[in-house]
Amino acid sequence: MQSTMDLGNASQIASQIIEPIDLTTLESSEMELNAPVLRIIGKAKLSGHVPISGAKNSILALMAGSLLSSEGCRIRNVPNLADVQRMSDILETLGVKISRNGEVLDLDTSNLTTNSAPYELVSKMRASFFAVGSLLARLGSAKIPLPGGCAIGARPVELHVRGLQSLGAFVQIDHGIVHAHAMSPNGRLQGAKIYLDYPSVGATETLMMAATLADGQTMIENAALEPEVIDLADLCMAMGAKIRGAGTSTIIIDGVEKLHFADFTAIPDRVEAATFMVAAAITRSTLSMSPVIPAHLTAAISKLQDIGVTVRQDSDNMITVIGGDNYRAVDIETLPYPGFPTDMQAQFMALLTICDGNGVVTETVFENRLQHVAELNRMGANIRLKNNVAVVTGVPQLSGAPVMATDLRASAALVIAGLAADGETTVMGLHHLDRGYDRIEEKLRNVGAKLYRTTEAIPV
Repeated sequence: MQSTMDLGNASQIASQIIEPIDLTTLESSEMELNAPVLRIIGKAKLSGHVPISGAKNSILALMAGSLLSSEGCRIRNVPNLADVQRMSDILETLGVKISRNGEVLDLDTSNLTTNSAPYELVSKMRASFFAVGSLLARLGSAKIPLPGGCAIGARPVELHVRGLQSLGAFVQIDHGIVHAHAMSPNGRLQGAKIYLDYPSVGATETLMMAATLADGQTMIENAALEPEVIDLADLCMAMGAKIRGAGTSTIIIDGVEKLHFADFTAIPDRVEAATFMVAAAITRSTLSMSPVIPAHLTAAISKLQDIGVTVRQDSDNMITVIGGDNYRAVDIETLPYPGFPTDMQAQFMALLTICDGNGVVTETVFENRLQHVAELNRMGANIRLKNNVAVVTGVPQLSGAPVMATDLRASAALVIAGLAADGETTVMGLHHLDRGYDRIEEKLRNVGAKLYRTTEAIPV
């Protein structure tokens, strides 16, 4: 969807210039001693095939959903990510027995020992809060700290709380801990009709999980449409849940007594796939990637084509991106699925920095998800920012520079920018990158990128 901003007034509306981070005065918490950095030698041409891993945003919800089963489940296509390990650590504190063999994760949930997850783990990852719905449904009570994760916005849990209350739970937040228990005499939640003020993915998934074991029928209206919601519903149904309408705005769940074991394969990561699509475009290269589900990539494909990039569907699960010589700026506005994903805003902004003309990027989902603007400007980009609107004026060439990743997708955007930049780019804050991209350096090197991870001193 095109932004409604008048480009003629763009320079006046977005006159605020954000200063880049001063790398000489960063606090020690941001510059850990010997923390690894990623050195990228730009201008390398990419060519070949990129394998796409399982979807991070789906896997974490699937792991939380496993708690609903009295037997457990096997999840296939699991990427090797820091967030997956963190979620595993959280589930193990609840009594789940977890074993991993390559991309296969086995979770034995037959003996949950506690309904409480530790603050030091939950505070590091937003998705861990999803366990509140499955714990409440399975055990009748839950005690979960308020979530953490990337500092990209408030991401409140009110929708989760109100929905759980509609299902008959007493919920109280005390000193950052969410206490919840089912108020019915039998300790089970009760089916209800729930309307979400905003189609939140997290709230939709939390409430869908909670409703699978509730007494009676639950209807969730204005539900999120994301593919990851469908994937979670498919796992729950494979374990015996009765769910219909996932992927539409109305999801209906008929509660069942218990769920059983299932062997389930997660969907491929649409954000990872789209990130490599942009990497091909910004380096004016040709890359193919699989497995993908092209229908999940409609918004990204459409914007790339508008910019002047060729995207070819080679099969049901493979696409090829062919970069061009002349790119034109486009406007981007982030929206819930099937709109343009907020998780791709930073990467596309990196591409817009070398497109002809002015592009307007409007972030409507997370209010703090434009912190990468300053770092792209450090690399020679021309981006002006005011509130949640960035005006990107294309430049002929980016230049390598030391930059700091501020969140997961910003880290990917800086890597992408470094691939196209003239000279060497050093990306710091790799703990963000490791949360969401499985072997990204290896995958990029295999198609011709010149980059390596090191703990050597950073040039300032």
